Amino acid sequence: MTEKHKLRLLNFIFCSDSYLLNINQQYLKHDTYTDIVTFDNSDLKQEIVGDIFISLDRIRENAKELNVNEKDELHRVMIHGTLHLLGYPDKGKSAKALMTEKEDLYLSKRAF
Repeated sequence: MTEKHKLRLLNFIFCSDSYLLNINQQYLKHDTYTDIVTFDNSDLKQEIVGDIFISLDRIRENAKELNVNEKDELHRVMIHGTLHLLGYPDKGKSAKALMTEKEDLYLSKRAF
């Protein structure tokens, strides 16, 4: 897998738990709170066009539970959603491990 995609349009929509729960129920038929829902709207394999919905309530809660900075957790989740748009899954042990490895890699590249 490669990250050599052309970025066309990427929207980050920051919202509440209740708003994202509604999105999760309506579009994915999941009746659970989540930190992120990613929609891939691209027509071509090597381009990124997508919408990433992120619950700021979940980010705050996850940061507390994981004992990490809220900014770092937000960045991790933003990277996570972008990796989904690049084709990385996170179902299964090995896929989750690779996703975490990629998240850590891109978090380490931040210049701030």
